[in-house]
Amino acid sequence: MNALLLSRMQFAVATLFHFLFVPLTLGLSILVAVMETQYVRTRDPEYLAMAKFWGKIFLINFVVGVVTGITLEFQFGTNWSRYSHFVGDVFGSLLAIEATAAFFLESTLIGVWAFGWKKLSPKAHMVCIWLVAGASSLSAVWILIANAFMQHPVGYVIRNGRAELADFLAVVTQKFAILEILHTIPSGWVVSAFFVMGISAWHLLRKNKVSFFTRSFKMGLVMGLVASLFVFAEGHFQAADLAEKQPAKLAAMDAHWETEARAPIYLFTWPDQDNQKNALEFIRLPGLLSLMAFHDVNATVRGLRDFPREEQPPVWVVNLTFKLMVFLGVWFILITLWAVLRRNKLTESPLLLKSFLYSIPLPYVACALGWIMAEMGRQPWIVYGLMKTSDAVSPVPAVHVGITTVGFLILYGLLGAVGFSLMATTAKQGPQE
Repeated sequence: MNALLLSRMQFAVATLFHFLFVPLTLGLSILVAVMETQYVRTRDPEYLAMAKFWGKIFLINFVVGVVTGITLEFQFGTNWSRYSHFVGDVFGSLLAIEATAAFFLESTLIGVWAFGWKKLSPKAHMVCIWLVAGASSLSAVWILIANAFMQHPVGYVIRNGRAELADFLAVVTQKFAILEILHTIPSGWVVSAFFVMGISAWHLLRKNKVSFFTRSFKMGLVMGLVASLFVFAEGHFQAADLAEKQPAKLAAMDAHWETEARAPIYLFTWPDQDNQKNALEFIRLPGLLSLMAFHDVNATVRGLRDFPREEQPPVWVVNLTFKLMVFLGVWFILITLWAVLRRNKLTESPLLLKSFLYSIPLPYVACALGWIMAEMGRQPWIVYGLMKTSDAVSPVPAVHVGITTVGFLILYGLLGAVGFSLMATTAKQGPQE
């Protein structure tokens, strides 16, 4: 394997592993803030116990997430130095803002919250966790704006062989960034909601602290239902934006080869990129791709054959990840609607509770699939239309990248084992008396 492939593998492993912890931070911080707010409002000690129990899991998740995220920024210099040289003026400024304006604020406030239970008034302590939740989302916003620039570069000029920042406002307010933010952050809320509901279901199946975990489940249910519906609906607007800005990715998402009006969506396809067609197609829904892309069932959608082969993304990967992500999104909506109907009879619904317990990893999988689709669908570009991935890698020997990749796998394996083991142990123990 060459340095390019190994560098891509290393960054993919590091990013996907780090993102196991990011979405739980985004949503669980809000749920803990709601629980603590309920305690301040009602003085019900059960809400205080809920905030402390879920807050402890949140802290474990946050710490591991921080450690795994630090290595990512170093890779831009070590593995992708040509990329950093080309767009560092734009990309670097966004990462610097994220670190100084959001991450440091979040880290400081979380320390105050963790150690301030007996040192701050209840209201001041409650304000801290809301600020932590806000800072977490703000941190994600800047990272997503940076990624949106890679997907759809704006606000730059090419000068001295580099992309230099020319319009900061255009970068941070472009439609692609806004839609990416509106999709990714609520997806984190889905992860957190199912995490809380799944753990609560485990305890409710054992009739353990029924009132405590029923309240926890219902709080997660509200977030899970609203976020699942929002993410699914917002995906439609993202598809419409892709039709304009990344039409090859849109075509790859449904393995759409021929440019045609009233373009269909197939629920099941098996793409054959070598022969530029689908080997298998099942369940044709006429006009749905046109509707999704242009809000018009009779609109014409460009097919992959209109793009040079060297500029087509890996269709099989993009198509499979997109379809699986959509199917999981439908499942999240259906199971939360089922739970709404049974919300007052949770302990009498073992099948529902088991379904939520076994669904804990599914939102994580959906998030990973979404990122794989987004990043692989942009290929062969690292900055869409400006710089190809093959031109961005550092001129280093492949053996060096291979050694560090193995090191990352070992390090992340240990961190993951420790982090998830601590969270699982805390979750099983339940709240302290």
